[in-house]
Amino acid sequence: MAHRESPVVLNGTQVSYIGHDSKDIPHFLGETYGKFARRLDLSFNQLRLLAGLKMFTELEELVVDNNLLGNDLQLPRLPKLHTLTLNKNQLTDIEALLEHLADVTPSLEYLSLLGNEACPNQLVSLDKDDDDYQRYRYFVLYKLPQLKFLDSRKVTKTELKEAQARGAFMKVVKPKSEEEDAAILMRDSLLSVFHAERKKDSAGFYHKAVITLNLSKR
Repeated sequence: MAHRESPVVLNGTQVSYIGHDSKDIPHFLGETYGKFARRLDLSFNQLRLLAGLKMFTELEELVVDNNLLGNDLQLPRLPKLHTLTLNKNQLTDIEALLEHLADVTPSLEYLSLLGNEACPNQLVSLDKDDDDYQRYRYFVLYKLPQLKFLDSRKVTKTELKEAQARGAFMKVVKPKSEEEDAAILMRDSLLSVFHAERKKDSAGFYHKAVITLNLSKR
């Protein structure tokens, strides 16, 4: 009988479960490795939820690149986590994400969000420039001032000082989804029809009033 290769790569306290198209964290991962794993790599799956992380009580590093994580991302409290990479997911609401991370990952020092709409650079949109990206960095550092690295760059003292002074005003605007764009278009169309009908009714009323007034003068 052929030996079946394990889907998990284990190297001491480092656990990798990469490229298995999983939509959820398999229960056996937490059961088997949760109590001792310090580093967990779940890249190149199809994860939308990370509920299974609650069993990884000793986790210090988490890599979840190239998945399908969106704005409903919820992490359990991970007090020892110092490194988190969420590159190339579907995150757009940077403020909600940062507030959540501030609450559940108090030891976080390294964060990477490259390849998400929430991180405005040319990886996700050609109309973004260095100024857009720098404003994003100031806002992230205002929310998470303990960070030492953000994306691929070290946080400087000057940058951190600027973030504390101006970061609150550097909020990155959340991109509209296709559904939101469609809803706005529908609303604008309905308003246009409403105003056109109202204008037509007003004109008709005015026309009738003029005729009545002219007849009364005869």
